[in-house]
Amino acid sequence: MTTANRTGSLSHSRAYWVVADCWNMVRRGLTHYHRQPANIAWQLGLPILSVLLYGYVFGSAMSVPGGGDYQSFLMPGMFAMTMAFGFVNTATVVVYDSSRGVIDRFRSMPMASSAVVSGRGVTDLFVACAELSILVLTAVLIGWRPEGGVLRCLAALGLLLLLRFALIWVGVWLGLLVPNPEAAGGLFAIAFPLTMISSVFVAPQLMPDWLGVIAAWNPVSSTVAATRELFGTPTGAGEYWVEQHAVLMAVVWPAIIAAVFLPLAVLRFQRLSR
Repeated sequence: MTTANRTGSLSHSRAYWVVADCWNMVRRGLTHYHRQPANIAWQLGLPILSVLLYGYVFGSAMSVPGGGDYQSFLMPGMFAMTMAFGFVNTATVVVYDSSRGVIDRFRSMPMASSAVVSGRGVTDLFVACAELSILVLTAVLIGWRPEGGVLRCLAALGLLLLLRFALIWVGVWLGLLVPNPEAAGGLFAIAFPLTMISSVFVAPQLMPDWLGVIAAWNPVSSTVAATRELFGTPTGAGEYWVEQHAVLMAVVWPAIIAAVFLPLAVLRFQRLSR
């Protein structure tokens, strides 16, 4: 066998085991959700409660730019809020595994070092698909109807999952930094303003000027505005450049977040391995 053939065979074998080890971690994560489905129900509790509270209790008093029904305005925001809050769940699972010594046991096994991080990311993306499906079905059952057509609706769902994919790496990185599960609960102090100071519930142009600028440039707001546009919800063009190019920024923001935090998560895990 020539040196080139040996090198190619070794590279193929290494790539195979990287994928196989990642898949094993995904199977482990999904098995936990299969055995404890209440975890997904718990994660969906806040968005569903917010839909009922804001859509039915406060909906008649809310103003929607461009006219239209507040419930139709609210639903894309609820979808994005669920995807944004997901990074807290990611961080909690990672810190829980770390505090119990599970990650240390994985590090001692003959497996790809990237499998723990990549497996967590793929697992949470599968869970995000399930959460988004349940939330969309719930919205349809209470009367929400997208008007953008099938392809545009699929594009909107893709942007929501793209945001979740980017924030997964924020969650992994934070989970490797946080010392214990109790401290992980404090991450809601980050997630809460991230979703509340955005266009999830109210359009930025209806806020005070300084707060409206912050809300408009929030990455969550770009995804919300883009999905509203794709779902066919009338909201007006918006006052800020970032709102007028919402679909573009709904791709750019997650790309930037992933480009920053994915390497940070991998680097943090590698430092734990030393």
